[in-house]
Amino acid sequence: MTEITKKINRLRAQIDDLRYRYHVLNDPEVTDAMYDGLMAELRKIEAEHPELITSDSPTQRVAGKPLDKFNKIKHSVPQWSFNDAFNEDDLKDWEERILKILERDLGERPDDISYVCELKIDGLHMVLTYENGILKNAATRGDGVIGEDVTQNVRTIQTVPLKLTKPVSLVAEGEVWLSAKTLATINKERAGHNEPLFANPRNAAAGTIRQLDSSIVSSRKLALTAYDISSAEENIKTQAEELEELKKIGFKTDNNWRVVYSISEIIKFWEEWRGKKDSQDFWIDGVVIKVNQKKYQEILGFTGKAPRWAIAFKFAAEQGTTKIKDIYVQVGRTGALTPVALLEPVSLAGTTVTHATLHNFAEIKRLDARVGDTVVVEKSGDIIPKIIRVLEKMRTGEEKIFCAPQKCPICGSNVARQEIADKKNLDFPRLSLPRVESRGSGQVARGKQTTSVGLFCLNRKCFAQERERLIHFVSKKAFNIDGLGEKIVEHLMNEGLVKNPADFFTLSVGDLEPLERFAEKSADNLVSAIAAAKKVSLPRFIFGLGIRHVGEETAIRLAEHFGTIKKIQAAAFEELQSVADIGPRVAESIAEWFADKSNINLIDELLDSGVKIESPKPKATNLPLAGKTFVITGGLETMTRDEAKAKIRSLGGTISESVSKKTDHVIVGSDPGSKADKAEKLGVSILNEEKFLNLRA
Repeated sequence: MTEITKKINRLRAQIDDLRYRYHVLNDPEVTDAMYDGLMAELRKIEAEHPELITSDSPTQRVAGKPLDKFNKIKHSVPQWSFNDAFNEDDLKDWEERILKILERDLGERPDDISYVCELKIDGLHMVLTYENGILKNAATRGDGVIGEDVTQNVRTIQTVPLKLTKPVSLVAEGEVWLSAKTLATINKERAGHNEPLFANPRNAAAGTIRQLDSSIVSSRKLALTAYDISSAEENIKTQAEELEELKKIGFKTDNNWRVVYSISEIIKFWEEWRGKKDSQDFWIDGVVIKVNQKKYQEILGFTGKAPRWAIAFKFAAEQGTTKIKDIYVQVGRTGALTPVALLEPVSLAGTTVTHATLHNFAEIKRLDARVGDTVVVEKSGDIIPKIIRVLEKMRTGEEKIFCAPQKCPICGSNVARQEIADKKNLDFPRLSLPRVESRGSGQVARGKQTTSVGLFCLNRKCFAQERERLIHFVSKKAFNIDGLGEKIVEHLMNEGLVKNPADFFTLSVGDLEPLERFAEKSADNLVSAIAAAKKVSLPRFIFGLGIRHVGEETAIRLAEHFGTIKKIQAAAFEELQSVADIGPRVAESIAEWFADKSNINLIDELLDSGVKIESPKPKATNLPLAGKTFVITGGLETMTRDEAKAKIRSLGGTISESVSKKTDHVIVGSDPGSKADKAEKLGVSILNEEKFLNLRA
């Protein structure tokens, strides 16, 4: 080894030690001057000897060239999210469930079980893969199977070791976050440049990680706190040992975790941190409880989407009061009108809330919500704002009752009412609109409240409906065209490039390049994605057409029964109704859709533009569940509902969304709802998850 190599190694070791002390241990004796002087020396030597530069060198944290896009990356270990608990009963139910599973496997309930309580950092989940101690890649959670490769950006985070203290191969998980103090500095700079401000540290962290230029990421001083080793060579016996190991090999960890032995101790820890959740640099939205012993974690395993051995005990959703400034109406793909409350701005969980959905006109009646009302707004799960209640005592008499519109707020066409059956069998009177005064997109009156639910715009050419139909056409369960998000679809419509779904397949790079938001590379990527989507299965094709009442399952039934789109097109009402799980209402909707000449022209245009429909393979009749119809209700433990449906289909069975006398089995999970009650009344076979698993075996 040459003297230059030895000097480089010494510099790297010293710089990494200072980085660890400053960013991970918060050592006050380490200064920027110490670090910067050594870095300058290392950069100079590496510039003179570029052949000695390695990927784990501190100088390689920031790449010089911005990326064109983020590549997809498949996780070597599936990524899960936690189930939530919101009160003591939820925790007790969780403990009882895991103890029953352990008792079933071990023959008795363990008397040595313990739990680790960790702070739930509200940031961006990150998956880090190391090979022989060197950072190989970093990826976002994505859908749990595929994430985005953000290695170049994560390398800029000083609390992420590029090289571990041991040459081990492992997958570690952690949370990327931004401190409130750093956010304030960033927002001050953004305000000076007339740029929009970040609402909270979580949003800022997520937005920063998605920057294509790693120098921007570096300037924002993100941090990562590690909390899990999901794959490793080491034999770790407890969750507590795992947290200690993360710290030993060079990660920043949160030191506020605690081993406890009972639900009462968990609640005490939760209450303690609920009172001081604002004391840390990072945001905290609850406490994560994990079974401490790894041997018990292995027995408990995972459901389709979450570990059974862990649960997130969330802090209560943040609430605030504000006023309803107006109520306006959105128009969906099928023409359905949805009322939305426009609110005076209110800050909840660090975000400024200005809108809340009212779901339908029945919800307005239930809340007795009026324009001008003071209301309580809650961010459910700190994400979706909704109005909890109206504060009637705050009324001044100037509040105005909202009346359902007689015309579509987008195109001005007539609207019609469709009855919605309420679980409580509420009798909603027929649409009766009193004299009104104009108020934005809806109507308000100081008279008797109009009670109307399920209103639909009758103009199928309404811009709002056309936009939603196009968004539906390119969605994941339909043609699944990557890169065609809502904003891009609307942009293409506004430019006159896309009027119906077939127009997507006529787009060229030359059409897209001149548009705002497009460059040569992005235009080429989108055209390639559209070309790849031309080959589509018959169920996806049917679903993508957006026929009212035809969901994913009905599309599969139609495809299996008829085999081609032409046969569905030619089918009479009676034949459509003979398809399993299709009643008169759905059959009528399908028949009406195919009776419309413009819809037939659309299918012809799609086929002429090169769309190739793959017909389903004939179903094998010798499969164990052939001819059996299943309904799934409630949450499953060992798999997701989509996984259960796929398994049933692979074994020859079919899925229905509703229970009838033709249903063979209803699979009942947790919180099953009314479908289980109906199955019991009709005498339909009810299977719990265990019986279902035995059945498919």
